[in-house]
Amino acid sequence: MDNDWWVEESNEYEYQAKSEFADAMKLRTKELVLRHIKLFQALPPTEEARLIGKQLLRSASSTGANYRAACRARSKAEFFAKLSVTIEEADESLFWLEILEEADIVEAKKLASLKTETTTILKILAKARHTLREQK
Repeated sequence: MDNDWWVEESNEYEYQAKSEFADAMKLRTKELVLRHIKLFQALPPTEEARLIGKQLLRSASSTGANYRAACRARSKAEFFAKLSVTIEEADESLFWLEILEEADIVEAKKLASLKTETTTILKILAKARHTLREQK
């Protein structure tokens, strides 16, 4: 079975302009969704794993989709609102990862990289939203 979802990755993301930042975050959130899909596919075939896995898959995929929608926003207010949804979904994804770990469904060491990347994306998006608030 493919274990790409838990292998430590060493990609560095450097941003120089807003458009480069947005493009890099689109890619990064898309890669995050793909890693969550691979995790879902690797979950044990138990009822609780499937239930939690589906919740995780919904929130993780919503993170990527809503970030992409935010980048297409027609106004700063719409961007702020979509960015806020993206942050909520990333935080929910982190919650479900924690549940998978604490319920002993998936080993902590296998989730570490994915939790770190989800947390990092959450922090980046929260910082972007904070910056937008300061600009008002």
